Amino acid sequence: METINLDFALNGKRVSREGIPGNMMLVDFLREELGLTGTKFCCGIAVCRVCTVSVARVEGAHEEAVRSCTTPVGDINGHYVTTVEGLEGNGVLHPLQQAFLENFSFQCGYCCPGFLMASYALLDSLKRQPIPAEKVDEAIEDAVGQHVCRCTGYVRYHKAIRQVIEETPGLVT
Repeated sequence: METINLDFALNGKRVSREGIPGNMMLVDFLREELGLTGTKFCCGIAVCRVCTVSVARVEGAHEEAVRSCTTPVGDINGHYVTTVEGLEGNGVLHPLQQAFLENFSFQCGYCCPGFLMASYALLDSLKRQPIPAEKVDEAIEDAVGQHVCRCTGYVRYHKAIRQVIEETPGLVT
């Protein structure tokens, strides 16, 4: 098995490890090597999207929603990764996290990190290219419509995401 030297930014901090199996999946590295259990493992084939994290190829670049269960750690070498643990800052919840709480968006909470991270990437996209108000629901559906929530909290997730988009200046034209 080929090993790699891994160096990337995670939640704003540098992570460097030597001798990591290059084919180790990102979700496994986050959970097993770093103890970050917010990113969940579910289907293992990138269908449910529970394992979604956000990745920017270079600092300040567009955030992309990436399914970590099928992403080898070698693919994120040199990139900037944000997990659900990286959303809050100084004890203050990210607006998405706050809106999810206010709208009772989750029941069991297992899929919540995936929804949060895909929504986080959506907000980044809208900051870079705002959309007309009538396209907001379509953008939300594109971002999280394929995510699986076994408790069927979809309507509340959509409502919370819409709330944040509407309350954040500059996302909607």
